[in-house]
Amino acid sequence: MSKIVEGFSKLTKEEKIDWLVTHYFNDNKKSVQVLKTYWNTDVQLQKLHEEFAENTISNYYLPFSIAPNFLINDRQYALPMTIEESSVVAAASKAAKFWLQRGGFTAEVLNTEKVGQVHFTFDGAYKDLLTFFEKHKNHFFTGTKDLTANMEKRGGGILDIQLMDKSASIPGYYQLHCTFQTVDAMGANFINSCLERFADILLTESKNYMFFKEHKITVIMSILSNYVPNCIVKAQVSCAIKDLPNTNKLSSLGYAEKFKQAVDIAMVEPYRAVTHNKGIMNGIDALVLATGNDFRAVEAGVHAFAARDGVYKSLTNVTLTDDTFTFSIEIPLALGTVGGLTSLHPLVKLALELLQHPNAEELMQITAVAGLAQNFAAINSLITTGIQQGHMKMHLMNILNSLQASPTEKEKAITYFKKEPVSYSKAVSLLETLRN
Repeated sequence: MSKIVEGFSKLTKEEKIDWLVTHYFNDNKKSVQVLKTYWNTDVQLQKLHEEFAENTISNYYLPFSIAPNFLINDRQYALPMTIEESSVVAAASKAAKFWLQRGGFTAEVLNTEKVGQVHFTFDGAYKDLLTFFEKHKNHFFTGTKDLTANMEKRGGGILDIQLMDKSASIPGYYQLHCTFQTVDAMGANFINSCLERFADILLTESKNYMFFKEHKITVIMSILSNYVPNCIVKAQVSCAIKDLPNTNKLSSLGYAEKFKQAVDIAMVEPYRAVTHNKGIMNGIDALVLATGNDFRAVEAGVHAFAARDGVYKSLTNVTLTDDTFTFSIEIPLALGTVGGLTSLHPLVKLALELLQHPNAEELMQITAVAGLAQNFAAINSLITTGIQQGHMKMHLMNILNSLQASPTEKEKAITYFKKEPVSYSKAVSLLETLRN
């Protein structure tokens, strides 16, 4: 029988590592050396990082990169991106430069409504529950004034609370479906605090009625939703079809039509749509992570939105009208520029400075553009040279590092692969030739 480790979180960092050395690491000396190599020499900064999470023993580094030349709503940006995939930043930068010369990107926030729910069961009649709710609805607003005061000063707060009958799906299941405006904060803690107070008010008010002594309310949970279909941003680019790429193999019109076909396929074929949208999220996640936002919440909400009609499909769209090519994205993004890591992590603060201190709506617009640019770059490669040519060129350095190539060998390999397709086997063969 496995033995439970008691009090692990109370051990010091050194003690945690000693425990791992005893139970898991094979090469103890090397393992400890790797962990300590990534400790920050600035003691205070290291302590700050360790307090972001539980049981920290080291830091896990990802590249902090810049994609320049983004023109968004007539304002130029250099986008911070935190990602380990080698071709993403290059692709975003290439797309940004292409559209900078064609008027740039436009973006607008359509709505910023966020959602939370109190899930509960009730074994009485819905009409009686509804009568009670309508009579006491105002109490949910007045009973949370201490929680909402500061948010209301900034222009946010509770927007609405609705009683939802879900008993057709699960017998006796109901919910308070609540909407919020959190302004420049992502707002998770604010929303969850309000929801838990709503649950307390629901139970307290119901105890004052004899009716509820026979028909009981049981609160299951109170939690925000990461599905925010009414927290929407739209971004697009547009140009004359004649201004699109034109080669001997593919005319500008042929390019536009083939591009549209590629997006249309992702509208009807889920197998393609998932990879299509993953490419969009390459750009979005990298910027969300760099700005200290919750990329996991964004991912979950975005993919739910992509399947909102019952079929998973593309988040981007193409129209060809009056000799004009328009490429657009409409996407839910619940982001914040205050609170959380935005005021704690030094690189997050730097990222927001690079973006010229955006508010939440501006960050939503910039992030949607990052996703659109990434998708444009991917489709451009797919319909012309193929995805692997550019991707493997960018991946070359990873291959060379894995083969422990010297600086001289790397230089010769880069020169060689300027004219040759990149592959792992070819890199191995080249290094063997150079070394012999």
